Amino acid sequence: MHRLNTCLLVSLVMWAVGCADSSKLSAEHRRVLQDASRFHEVHATTNLPPAVVALCRDDDGRLAEPGQKWEVTDVITDATLPRKRLIWAATDGEYFVIHYERGGRGHGFHVLVATCQPKDGDAKVVWRAVGSQLKDYSAFLAALEKNELDDRLEYAH
Repeated sequence: MHRLNTCLLVSLVMWAVGCADSSKLSAEHRRVLQDASRFHEVHATTNLPPAVVALCRDDDGRLAEPGQKWEVTDVITDATLPRKRLIWAATDGEYFVIHYERGGRGHGFHVLVATCQPKDGDAKVVWRAVGSQLKDYSAFLAALEKNELDDRLEYAH
């Protein structure tokens, strides 16, 4: 009985550690992102700086627009189609939150947070995570608050 109790206790501790907030997103960046009034949604890659789009394009430099055809699986039926597709983006002019999906054997939904200064055009990754598909920026904030976005591993982007 003692062994069973010990195993149960160890399992519970491991589960709790796995559920703990392990986000690599700094408190400063989190505060900026949580101020939803600063951000407006963008629904086309043409409305984003090229340097920001470059951070989430596929290996061939492509990112499909929302609703456009793309390769969802790892079975390539049309090599001219991108392997990633924009779902939505949001920006305040300096911070960019890009929600996109990546096809392949492990179809996934990604979030990229980057900064880009209008004067120099250089984009810098602030944070990356994976999770479920998010309808809009407010759904992103809710997922962030509930720690539903996983940034612990270096997933293929």
